[in-house]
Amino acid sequence: MRFAVLGTGGVGQAIGAKLVALGHEVTMGARQEGNANAVAWAQAQGPQARQGTFARAAEAGEVVVNCTSGEHCLEALESAGAQNLAGKVLIDVANPLDFSAGFPPSLAVCNTDSLGEQIQRAFPEARVVKALNTMSSEVMVDPALVPGRHQVFVCGDDADAKRQAAALLAEFGWPEDAIVDLGGIEAARGTEMYVSFWLRLYGVLGTGRFNVAVAR
Repeated sequence: MRFAVLGTGGVGQAIGAKLVALGHEVTMGARQEGNANAVAWAQAQGPQARQGTFARAAEAGEVVVNCTSGEHCLEALESAGAQNLAGKVLIDVANPLDFSAGFPPSLAVCNTDSLGEQIQRAFPEARVVKALNTMSSEVMVDPALVPGRHQVFVCGDDADAKRQAAALLAEFGWPEDAIVDLGGIEAARGTEMYVSFWLRLYGVLGTGRFNVAVAR
């Protein structure tokens, strides 16, 4: 399958590398063609990996993964082009972090709205699924790094899009019963707000190799 990974940071590189390792074709998108991080990543990953603008990547991908920083997501997706997102599953991994007052960051949107909802409203023909935003990038693509049973959450308004996202998570190594469907895209409010707690835990634990385990 052909994937577009939008964003050249650690999350985009980790997800892109995992997809290539699984045999998929991946185009990493950036604001400009020839982005240094994207070029280095594509060269390291081999012939199944390419790089280009957000628009080129989104056009090439059958599935789009948004790994851009939260404050620039809507701008990046606008650059990708609504026509290149229409009808496609758009897996949104981003969190709306606001670093304007320093660290730890606050949330630019919360409580009555979410970044996932904003993306779905801005691109109504895209099939947005929020997923993987409650953990570090290394755990996203290798859940076995955290021992025991722990969960990954998905939400979105399109049931078939969520099934496709869940199938990708299974390829990443997530067991079927570890994938929790929280319902519509408005559930992204909860998973995005969790990141504030995640950052505090990261500060205490000194590692990103932890995750949510739901006991019931």
